[in-house]
Amino acid sequence: MKNKALHKTAPDTHILTIVGLMVLALILMAILQPGNYFTLKNAKSMIFQFPEYGILAFGMMVCMIAGGIDLSLVGIMNFTGVLAAMIVTKMTEGGEGMAISAILVAIVTALVVGGACGAFNGFIIGYFNIPAMLVTLCGLQLYTGLAYGITGGPAINGMCDAFKNIANGTVAGIPYVLFIYIIVVAVVAFVMRSTVFGNEIYFLGSNAKASRYSGINTLRVTIMTHMFSGILGGVSGILITSHLNSAKSSNGSTYTLLTLLIVVLGGIHPDGGKGRVTGVALATILLQMIANAFGLLHMDDNAKTFVNGCLLVAALLLDVYLDKRAAKKKAA
Repeated sequence: MKNKALHKTAPDTHILTIVGLMVLALILMAILQPGNYFTLKNAKSMIFQFPEYGILAFGMMVCMIAGGIDLSLVGIMNFTGVLAAMIVTKMTEGGEGMAISAILVAIVTALVVGGACGAFNGFIIGYFNIPAMLVTLCGLQLYTGLAYGITGGPAINGMCDAFKNIANGTVAGIPYVLFIYIIVVAVVAFVMRSTVFGNEIYFLGSNAKASRYSGINTLRVTIMTHMFSGILGGVSGILITSHLNSAKSSNGSTYTLLTLLIVVLGGIHPDGGKGRVTGVALATILLQMIANAFGLLHMDDNAKTFVNGCLLVAALLLDVYLDKRAAKKKAA
C-alpha cells in the first residue's frame, strides 16, 4: 500500500513540462515587458491573488487522487465565507475591540462548516455509491443556494481592518497569504506522503475494488477525503472574503474550471491514484504567471481562456501518451 510508485512517472514529466513553460513565460516577458513584469510590486501582486484558488486546487487534488472529484468547492468557499463575514461584522459592530475574538470564531466556523459540507458529500458518495461528479455538482448548487439565502443577494461588506489584513496585509513586505499558502502546501504534502490516510487515498484511487478487499474502510476514506477537501474550501472562503472585503454567493465563479485545469496540468491523473503536491503547486504559480502576463500585455480575457484550454488539452494528451508508454514498458 506504499504510494512511492504512484508518485513517479507521469507526475515527474508533468513537473518538467511546467518548469519548462515557466521558463518560456519568463523569457517572453523579459522580451515584451521586462520593466513591468520583473518588479517587486508585480511579484507581490501575483502573491496576493493565487493562494485562494491555489488552496482550492489542493481540495480538488485529493478528491481526484482518490478517484473522484469535488465540484462543490466554490460553493463551500462562498458559504463559509458568508458565515465568517456575518460573524465578524456582528461581533465588531460596537468597535474593533472584539476583532481578534471575532476572527478566531470566524476561522473555526469556516473550517468546521467546510469540513461538515465535505463530509456530507463524502457520505452520500460512499454510502449510496453515487458518482462524485453528480453529488458534488448538486453540492455546488446546495451550498451556493445556502450562501444566497443567508445574504438575500447583496454582498456582506464592511469587515474590520484586522480581518481584511489576513489576505491583504504584509510583514516585512511579504504578504501574509504567502505564509498561509506555504503552510497549507506543507500540511497537504505531509498528509499525502507521510500518513496512512494519504496512502489509503492513493490506493483507493488506483484500485477501489482491491482497496475494499484489502481491508480498507472505503466509506471512511471517502468521507475523510471530502472532509479534508471541504476544510481547504473553508480556508479559501476566509481568504477570498478577506481579500475582497466582501462575501456573497457568486465570488470566484470561475474557480471551478480553474482548479480543474490546475490539477490536470499539475499531473493529477483523471482516473485517480497518481499525482504530486509539487505539480499542483507549480501549476498554480504557472497559471498566475500567465494571467499576470496577459494583464500587463492588455490582452483580451478570451485569449487567456483560449490559452488555458490549450494547456488543458495538452495536459490530457500528455496523460494519454504516458499511459500508453507505461503500458508498453509493462508488456515488454
